[in-house]
Amino acid sequence: MSGQPRLHRHGPEIQEFGTVTRLPIALSHDARQYSAQRLNRALANTQFLYALYKKYHWGMRGATAYQLHLLFDKHAREQLELVDALAERVQTLGGVAVGDPRHAAGITDVPRPPDGIEGVPSMLSRLLDAHERVLADVRDAAARTAELGDDGTQDLLVSQVIRTGETQVWFVAEHLVATPEAGA
Repeated sequence: MSGQPRLHRHGPEIQEFGTVTRLPIALSHDARQYSAQRLNRALANTQFLYALYKKYHWGMRGATAYQLHLLFDKHAREQLELVDALAERVQTLGGVAVGDPRHAAGITDVPRPPDGIEGVPSMLSRLLDAHERVLADVRDAAARTAELGDDGTQDLLVSQVIRTGETQVWFVAEHLVATPEAGA
């Protein structure tokens, strides 16, 4: 035995992406397979929503830069918490969570933003569009997983993903409301 690290080790996959192992959690293989697939799409979308918030957090401009910088960082942290919860649920079902950003890019429904900096209204609109895509997909997934008897997945999607997304939409959308100037 040596105290030296054994570097550069590679081995075969022990479980392919898209498969689920047998776990005694009182859910059928088909229900777990379906839920893991839908959760992975929600996970990829959430990873991209997190990245979009961070991109805009770093690239904020204009009179509301400081306020939006803080808001976007808060929303990014909340999305990151969802990423972990979604990935852990996939694993709980016996699946393999999408963890590589390049893999997530092939699964996500969230459109890629420009590489440069957009104006604040465009950033806000892009975030709202992304949230709407995520929420529509997650609502459908929640309904379908409930039909399959997967209460754990349905609960996660409704109580965490949907509720967090709806609240974030509210706060982002309020920055697009035209309000009268003070004293007008």
